[in-house]
Amino acid sequence: MPPCLSDAALQGTHPPDRRINGHTLSDLVAALRYWRNYGYALAMLFALIIIAGFWAGLQNSLAGGGSFVTLPILILSGLSPLAANITSTVALFPGQITASFAGRKLVSGAGRLPFRTLFLVSIVGGAVGGLLLLNTSPSVFARLVPWLVLFATAVFAWGSFRPKSAGSTNHLGPASATVAQFCIAIYGGYFGGGIGFLMLAALTLAGLPTRNAGATKNVLAAAMNGSAVALFFTSPQVHWMEAATLGSAALVGGLCGTWALHRVNEKLLRLAIVFIGIFLTIGLFLKPV
Repeated sequence: MPPCLSDAALQGTHPPDRRINGHTLSDLVAALRYWRNYGYALAMLFALIIIAGFWAGLQNSLAGGGSFVTLPILILSGLSPLAANITSTVALFPGQITASFAGRKLVSGAGRLPFRTLFLVSIVGGAVGGLLLLNTSPSVFARLVPWLVLFATAVFAWGSFRPKSAGSTNHLGPASATVAQFCIAIYGGYFGGGIGFLMLAALTLAGLPTRNAGATKNVLAAAMNGSAVALFFTSPQVHWMEAATLGSAALVGGLCGTWALHRVNEKLLRLAIVFIGIFLTIGLFLKPV
């Protein structure tokens, strides 16, 4: 049977398709339809990446957890979980720098613990976490994420709404706060989901008001992720097209979040952070990443 003739042509009901460069006209029409549909799907996917980037930048500047928005979108786009994790970290880093710079006036140390110490600990911890990620699989650690976010949300809610005593309100000393920040930084460089909640909880317990804790954790998140990004920059797991799209939208979202951080009532801000943590925890338990 000649390969250039269709069944209908062999039966004499239709003339054979004309061939162009070895392909029939019907083949070319089918290919055009495929690429048109593929273009629509690709445009919709990148629209979702832009929305996810804006949402992640906004959420990171307010409370953290933005990577839980970007990670599923990147996996949906066809990236492996490891590539999605690394690409998300690289993409969200510029937004963290912008949010840190915009909120720099509220940055401070926690009680007797100077900010410089928190910053250096975050850089070292982020590098350790990044090295661990490049040498181990993140799957085991990802299973712990819902429990970590649940724990951080509970601690933050307790630290924010517990009855205030007449004495000191600090519940973490300098040494404990340093150890906590170092552990959070390792986790931040390794996976990063929910580090904002963990830092808000630790900094609040160390004595920082909510607004100062929110601005300070933005700078510390940028420090720990900056050291991890330096390790990831040459990794083949980084998908630069998705990273550029996601990162651009996150920059805008981060600026909007910083604007809201200065203007939201402190009690409402605490309530909003707790509710975000509750919904994020439920979502992670129902559909783990």
